[in-house]
Formats: sequence, C-alpha cells, structure tokens
Amino acid sequence: MLSSIGHIALVVREPARTAELFGKLFDCKTVSRRDADGHDETFVKLGDTWLVLVQADVERTRTGDHIAFKVSKATLEAMAQKLEALRVEHIRARSGTSVYFFDYDNHVFELDTTTMEEELGY
Repeated sequence: MLSSIGHIALVVREPARTAELFGKLFDCKTVSRRDADGHDETFVKLGDTWLVLVQADVERTRTGDHIAFKVSKATLEAMAQKLEALRVEHIRARSGTSVYFFDYDNHVFELDTTTMEEELGY
C-alpha cells in the first residue's frame, strides 16, 4: 500500500543554483554528496518532501505540470514578497489563494492555501 511520496527527482542544468534558489526562498536544508556510483547529487528538503536535483543539460518546455505545497495565507504572502524581491517569475492565481513560480529549468511550483478536500467539497 502507498504511504507518502518518498522524494521527487527533477532534472536541472545547475543543481547548486536551483538549490540556492530554494534555500533563499524557504531557508531549507540542502545536502550535496557523491553517491556510491560517483554521481553528484543535490537534495533539498521542502516541508516533508525531499527534492533530488539531478544534473543534465536538458531544455524543458513549460507545461501545466507542477508540484503544489500547502501553505498558510501568511506564508503565501511572505513567499510572494520574497519571489518579488528575488525577481523570480511568479503568478498569483485562483482568486489570490495560490502563487505559481518557476525555477531556472521551467519546473512549475505552486504555493496553495487550500486543500484538495476544500477544493473538491469533501
């Protein structure tokens, strides 16, 4: 049976740069290491979720695919201000209950003040 998500792996051109962006935004834990096979790995912990930033020279087109994190309204406002100060592209959406932002490789992230239960009327 499934439990929670163990981690999410994202392919990025510059893992250290992407980790630095998340560090500035969320003051989160990052770990860099070389695995047993000699691969350089960068891990970022956002809330209870680990992102594994895998280096590859890939051009990604932006789609509607995204990763959403639940936040309070106060956190949403604080993050919107940080995104603005860092000049990170972002969009307020859904009547001001969420903010979407984009990393350097066109991955889309959402900060959302509603739950799926609220959204679906459960």
